[in-house]
Amino acid sequence: MDQQAQTAHRLESPIPARAGIGLKAQHYQEILETQPDIGWLEVHSENYMCQGGPTHNWLMAMRERFPISMHGVGLSLGSAGPLDKNHLGRLRTLEQSLEPGAVSEHLSWSIADGVYLNDLIALPYTEESLDIFCDHVVQMQDTLKRRVLIENPSSYLRYEHSVIPEPEFLLAVAERTDCRILLDVNNVYVSAKNHGFDPIDYINQIPGELVKEIHMAGHSKTVIGGRTIRVDDHGSPICDAVWDLYNHTIALMGPKPTLIEWDSNIPELGVLLGEAAKADRVLDQHRHTDVTKPEPQHAHAR
Repeated sequence: MDQQAQTAHRLESPIPARAGIGLKAQHYQEILETQPDIGWLEVHSENYMCQGGPTHNWLMAMRERFPISMHGVGLSLGSAGPLDKNHLGRLRTLEQSLEPGAVSEHLSWSIADGVYLNDLIALPYTEESLDIFCDHVVQMQDTLKRRVLIENPSSYLRYEHSVIPEPEFLLAVAERTDCRILLDVNNVYVSAKNHGFDPIDYINQIPGELVKEIHMAGHSKTVIGGRTIRVDDHGSPICDAVWDLYNHTIALMGPKPTLIEWDSNIPELGVLLGEAAKADRVLDQHRHTDVTKPEPQHAHAR
C-alpha cells in the first residue's frame, strides 16, 4: 500500500531545545509551587487517558505553565495484529485536549493475541515487520493528524532471522511514513554493550535533521550465566559513559530537546532537576554548532 499519509500532518515545534523531566505524581505540588526552571515536561500517555478528575486537572495545570510532550508505551505498533482502535481513540482524545508539543511511541511490540506483556520488546528486523510497523505508524499519524516520533528500543536478544540493521530499519520507517525520530541515547548504549557493537557508529548513522527529541536515563547491570547484561530500568543517575555518548550526539547534531527519564526508584525533584541542569550545560556548550538541517517542505514516501 502507499505509505504516504493522506492528511497534512502538523510538524510539532513548541518543545524547546532544552532539558525536560518526566512528570511524576509525587512532584505535582512541588512543581506548581516552585515553578522550577525546566524546559518542558513529558507524560506517559496511558497515565492520563481519563475524562476529568484530579489526575487530568493536575496535568492541565502543568500545561498552562510548561510545554508538554506525550510519550506512549502501550500502543504496540510492532504487533502483527491490528492496532487497538479504542486505545488509539483515547490517545486522540488526550492529544486534542492537551495539544502537546510532541507525541511519541516505540519501535517495539508488547501485545500478541490479546495478551498484554509488561515490556517493550524489540522487533525482528525483517521486510515483513517493516511493512507492518509502517502501516501502523501511518494509521497513528492519520488518526492524530500529526507527525509522531518513534523511539529506538533497548534490547537484550537478537532474532536469528533479522536481516536489517536497527539504524537502517529505523530510518526506513522515517522515510516511508514521514515520521521523525526520538533518539534514546541510553538505549543505544545499553544495546551496544549487550550485543557488542559500537554505540558511536550507531549514532553516526542517524541524520540529525530527523531527530526531534532525545532521551537520557540510568540503567542497571545484572549477571546472567556469567555474562553482564545492562537493563534499561530508568532507576538511577545517568552513567558517565552515557553522558559521553550524549555529548558526542549533541556535538554531531546540535541541541535537541532532551528528556531525563527516571521511572523507578523515583528520587526527590531536586535530583531530577540536577540531571536536567547537567544536560542543559551540554546543550549550551553546543548552541553555536547547531548543524540541524531545515525541515523538508514536502516529504515523499516510497
